[in-house]
Amino acid sequence: MPTKLLLNNEHIPGINTLQVYRNNGGYASVEKALKQMTPEAIVEEVKISGLRGRGGAGFPTGMKWSFLAKPAGVPRYLVCNADESEPGTFKDRYLMEKIPHLLVEGMITSSYALGCNTAYIYIRGEYFYVSRILENAIAEAYAAGYLGSNILGTGYNLNLYVQVGGGAYICGEETALLESLEGKRGNPRIKPPFPAIAGLYGCPTVVNNVETIAAVVPIVNNGGEAYSKIGIGKSTGTKLISASGHINKPGVYEIELGIPVEEFIYSDSYCGGIRNGKQLKAVVAGGSSVPVLPTELILKTAAGQPRLMSYESLSEGGFQTGTMLGSGGFIVMDEDTSIVKNLYTFTRFYHHESCGQCSPCREGTGWMEKIMHKILDGHGTLKDVDLLWDIQSKIEGKTICPLGEAAAWPVAAAIRHFRHEFEAYVMQPSSIKDVKHYYRLNNIEPIPA
Repeated sequence: MPTKLLLNNEHIPGINTLQVYRNNGGYASVEKALKQMTPEAIVEEVKISGLRGRGGAGFPTGMKWSFLAKPAGVPRYLVCNADESEPGTFKDRYLMEKIPHLLVEGMITSSYALGCNTAYIYIRGEYFYVSRILENAIAEAYAAGYLGSNILGTGYNLNLYVQVGGGAYICGEETALLESLEGKRGNPRIKPPFPAIAGLYGCPTVVNNVETIAAVVPIVNNGGEAYSKIGIGKSTGTKLISASGHINKPGVYEIELGIPVEEFIYSDSYCGGIRNGKQLKAVVAGGSSVPVLPTELILKTAAGQPRLMSYESLSEGGFQTGTMLGSGGFIVMDEDTSIVKNLYTFTRFYHHESCGQCSPCREGTGWMEKIMHKILDGHGTLKDVDLLWDIQSKIEGKTICPLGEAAAWPVAAAIRHFRHEFEAYVMQPSSIKDVKHYYRLNNIEPIPA
């Protein structure tokens, strides 16, 4: 059976309530941390564990915590990023909905480690009903003495709040999130200074993803070394994967990092293979912002080694032949999928969600959407495909926040690996929209990339 650290109790009736959660080992990390450990010792255990940020960037969590400034007389804050607006990603929603106390417990233990007395969970506006679930769990935690003043008689105080956002994708970027939390327009800040120095209200702040905070619980309970033995290499522990698309068993899966991608797609323990007996065509492995890979590159690296579900293996080969684990939004596409139509959906999304602060992103995302619409409408030319490539290259690396890259990378990867589909669209009569039908009608092979 696969190792489960976060979802091991998801099947227990009533696990969303404090009593059932506590009867099954809940809040043990709070008891251990506050009564037996120093904040410095907890940070050290997180470092030993090798835990990396589960929101997409994969930055070492313990290292991020150690950067937190600690000026005398200045408050520190912990902010949980529960915005989860990345298309294809829904594992945080699942965790908060099913086991809300796991996040609350993680927030308490992490706040104690960081010396924070006030913490926030910033949740996306579309998850309003989930915010009510969290608020109920927080109220139970207050009533049981796990939140508030003098927690468990240790003298430690913590207040935890839930803030619902306005539904903006850009607020998933940590500094835009902080701006929104302060009541401002959610525009990303120029860095430095980083939030660890000047974050919420200008004070030292740590921003972590829901899954990252939840993972602190088993790390404190079992020790960082035990956590580090799960997974492979620098990809330690387990990871929640949001699996969707043309698979037999879509859903949220907790995997040990390092299992083969092929096993994840075809094993009955996970996705159960491609639905309707179709063939695999491509996969977006980490949410819509990461490069799409065709079958031959998602199952094996360019060097011929099995591709693994890990940070290092998925990124092997760079963006020429690799991708990213990202947030774990695993989107599977079968042989009938139009990469061109899929990319149009992505370009529309990123144009709509650009905050408009940076010219390359504000203008470039709009141009890419217009060109994609032109191609799909049957009026595109081969020059438009080249223009798409040129525009994405002028966005990447030239914006304040990563939304520019998030918009550019899918375009670059789609053209790099599936250029023949774009060329088929611009060469066919406007009345023919299906690429496979076009190939069959003209008795031609796909044009090489």
